[in-house]
Amino acid sequence: MTTLTDRTIAALRTGHDDLTAFVSGLDGDGLARPSGSSEWTVAQVLSHLGSGAEIGLAALRSALAGDDAPGQEFNEAVWNRWNAKSPAEQAADFAGADAELVAAYESLDAGTRERLEIRLGFLPNPADVALVAGMRLNEAALHAWDVRIAFDPRATVASDAVEALTDLYPGPLDFLVGFIGQPDALDPRQTTLRVETREPERTLGLTLGETVGFSRVTEPADIVLSAPAEAWLRLLTGRLDPRYTPGSVTVTGVTLDDLRRVFPGL
Repeated sequence: MTTLTDRTIAALRTGHDDLTAFVSGLDGDGLARPSGSSEWTVAQVLSHLGSGAEIGLAALRSALAGDDAPGQEFNEAVWNRWNAKSPAEQAADFAGADAELVAAYESLDAGTRERLEIRLGFLPNPADVALVAGMRLNEAALHAWDVRIAFDPRATVASDAVEALTDLYPGPLDFLVGFIGQPDALDPRQTTLRVETREPERTLGLTLGETVGFSRVTEPADIVLSAPAEAWLRLLTGRLDPRYTPGSVTVTGVTLDDLRRVFPGL
């Protein structure tokens, strides 16, 4: 049986293969282009993904050895080293670092994928593989979009990543919605949001109150959003600017700009 963790790791592989193939054709001008991630060039996005892969691999290896993940001092040293690289080095080294991390996830057998505990300093409890691989997929898939949108204004998030993330967000990644969401952007009373996605088809419920969080789907809801699932994921992460919004996105109860303020991204 294919689990959500299996789907997540498979999406990491296809995402890696697609992005590294795309990046291999970029010259200096391409790497210097502004990306979809605010204030970062394409090369800087790749540097962020590469350093994240290195840190993620260290955490995974530590967990397999029964240890805590390396701490903030290790992370900062990795970031500083990647920041000092040239754009060409950032692009080339991203491919190698990301390949190593994806291969490490792929090497985990079914039992390890289910039982391994990864102790990360920024989470109060040990994380399982579904959570940590899901966080990486969220990072990798959305930043891959940041790279591609620099060259194609019609770029979308990869479909297999969208399918996995649409299920990961109300599951292992549900805490991210509370971290990202800004409910005070709307009326301070508690509000219900019904999200109806396509490709894949899902119906999700969220409550916007003191915090933002997934909840039981209510009918009727105060706000109803209908959108392709990849557009919903970009809305959640602050990437649904008007120029990148499909015409099939509709919302009732508030405006789409209101929801953009609820989910401004990081």
